[in-house]
Amino acid sequence: MSKRLLIIAALLLATFILATYFDIDDRLAARMVETAPVSFSDVDQQPVVTEVTAGLTAPWGMVFTAPNRILITERRGTVRTVRDGQLTSEPLLIISDLAHRADGFEGGLLDITLHPDYATNRWVYLAYTTRIDEYNNTLVARYVDVDSALVDETIIFPGVEGTSRGNHFGCRLLFGPDGKLYVTLGERGEKERSQDLMDLNGKTLRLNDDGSIPDDNPFVDRDDAHPAIYTYGNRNSQGLAFEPGSGRLWSTDHGPSWYDAPGGGDEVNIYVAGGNYGWPIIHHRETREGLISPVAEYTPAVAPSGCAFIDSEIWPESWRGDLLIACLAGQCLIRLDLEDGNISRQMRLLDRAHGRLRHVAQGPDGAMYVLTSDTDAYGPGRDNGDQLLRLTPPS
Repeated sequence: MSKRLLIIAALLLATFILATYFDIDDRLAARMVETAPVSFSDVDQQPVVTEVTAGLTAPWGMVFTAPNRILITERRGTVRTVRDGQLTSEPLLIISDLAHRADGFEGGLLDITLHPDYATNRWVYLAYTTRIDEYNNTLVARYVDVDSALVDETIIFPGVEGTSRGNHFGCRLLFGPDGKLYVTLGERGEKERSQDLMDLNGKTLRLNDDGSIPDDNPFVDRDDAHPAIYTYGNRNSQGLAFEPGSGRLWSTDHGPSWYDAPGGGDEVNIYVAGGNYGWPIIHHRETREGLISPVAEYTPAVAPSGCAFIDSEIWPESWRGDLLIACLAGQCLIRLDLEDGNISRQMRLLDRAHGRLRHVAQGPDGAMYVLTSDTDAYGPGRDNGDQLLRLTPPS
């Protein structure tokens, strides 16, 4: 058989497989169902952007322990310190027992958060992926910050049976106004796990600060569900933020990647206790009774990651209360102008000006800080390493 005929045969076979597995007509029709505003408004003002530091390698999360001290996680297993705007040469912590921290996979040292009483107990929480037997798992550990190092590791969540796959680990850590620790876990590339209430993959967990289960969790009294679960039907959430005032828990989630459903379908959600967010039963803008569809959906994909609210008086009133979302594939910050839980307009900030963006957080000075992510396995690389950027109001 000629090379041309082989190519034609391969294309026909691929088309048949896609049509059979994805039910393409139904999926394309579902994308046309309008459930959320997705058009972007023109941007009349951009924030002022300055570089704080560079030289980072695949950063993921950051916390502010003091006005002049920032801790940043790098997926290779290091916690870095930025003090007075300078990246220190020696890591605060090195974790060597990591699974899939490089070579095209998505694991490693992921997020970091501080205990609400950090000022007195100095507790820092980290999430990282490790290998147990033949499985890769995401665990959560607590450390004590002694300024020169993170010491006294205590594993508060040892992870659950994962898979040998190297993708969809999540993960974002966040303490809520209720003092509970919220943890997002990806479904590990095995979509059926998201709907299994005895499986913690594809879920958001709600834990006490020592890893125990709060007695008011939504499934704590059910024999057919794990009591740590707060939400389910999630795919690979990498963003969490509590809205000032209302206390709503906003999240971002990565949509399908063609091997598990048609591409696109990235989501912004409002998480509620016990909520089922549909994956893989529904996705994109599909709806079904009993399942929660996204507040906003993005096709083509923007790969939303970390998110944070603007909650400082240094910003104009028109910016306060808006949600910023760091986007990887989209290479921008999406700014959502919110009114009572609804999106009134969306804007792209820093559009393709600084590459892939991993996380955004508000600093003690009221400025918004952004981590780039061009040195991870999916990025193009960056000669001087990834950056920490500082955003201040338009001049």
